[in-house]
Amino acid sequence: MAAANESAQFAARAESSNVGPHTLEQLEADIRRLVMTYPNRPVGPLFREVRALRDRTFELLEGRQPPRYTSDLYVGAGVLCGVLANASFDLGRYDAAETQARTAFLFGELAGHNGLRSWVRGLQALIAYWDGRPVDAVRLADSGSAFTPESGTAQIRLESIKARAYGQLNRGSDALAALSAADHLRERLAEGDELPGGMMAFPVEKQLFYSSSTHLWLAGTQHLSDAEARADEAVEMFQSAPPEQQRLGEMSLARMDLAMARLSRGDIDGAATQIHAVLGVSARRRTESVDRRIGHFSRQLALHPGAGSPAAIGLREVIIAHQERMPAQLPPGGSQ
Repeated sequence: MAAANESAQFAARAESSNVGPHTLEQLEADIRRLVMTYPNRPVGPLFREVRALRDRTFELLEGRQPPRYTSDLYVGAGVLCGVLANASFDLGRYDAAETQARTAFLFGELAGHNGLRSWVRGLQALIAYWDGRPVDAVRLADSGSAFTPESGTAQIRLESIKARAYGQLNRGSDALAALSAADHLRERLAEGDELPGGMMAFPVEKQLFYSSSTHLWLAGTQHLSDAEARADEAVEMFQSAPPEQQRLGEMSLARMDLAMARLSRGDIDGAATQIHAVLGVSARRRTESVDRRIGHFSRQLALHPGAGSPAAIGLREVIIAHQERMPAQLPPGGSQ
């Protein structure tokens, strides 16, 4: 990769301006590779690679290039700041994530790019949801809905995030209405995402597990049944992808929904199957959101009527051992 980067830099210098078609083509290829591989790679090492490419993009923006290329650089810089925001969020640094997301949104504004603006608003809403601020999550998702991209899944994602936030607020009718809106948008989806895809896309399986999370918040026999069905389908779809393309964090969160639904109906063995799978993935790709869900599951298991069974005791011991390992962290300077 070092030799390839040197060749790309020479080609960039050979162009008549600070930025030319080759430079943009290489930048877009690098961004697409990072965005496509993000869901399957450890977050910490990838963070350094993304930050280096973002810094290179900033350098290009500070140079002199034809105006027609400036907008493309704004979009590239915005996507990279968005990836860094997502990585900071995955590593539990919500403050850094929100700073990166605000910068990403600014670049979307400068480029006038609705796809980027709506995606970043969704990321900001997601951070608020996980930070226990569901009212802010709904507000940010609504704000993102004002930026309608010509194509893609960003609007489906916004409605799905909003549904989970309404579920957290125990506003059942609003949550179900948002899920229904997401379904209608999916039915009318004609084209793929104009952004690079990968971590920035919102596939059906991800929509399913957002639905399962919403139903878990709403509780009750029927909602728990719906949560289990949707989480089970999501896990099956995530698993069907080739191993090198699996969205590991999202699949783990879907498994956690499935484990919680099964625990709620007393199926400790069924829940344990999902937990063991999650712990196996987390050993090589750890994220704060999965750790948080594991901790919540452990607390619920301790309160379960079957908490004294050998299966439950063994499962809690495995979880405790996992929690005692060092969590993933931002690299030095990772908030920048």
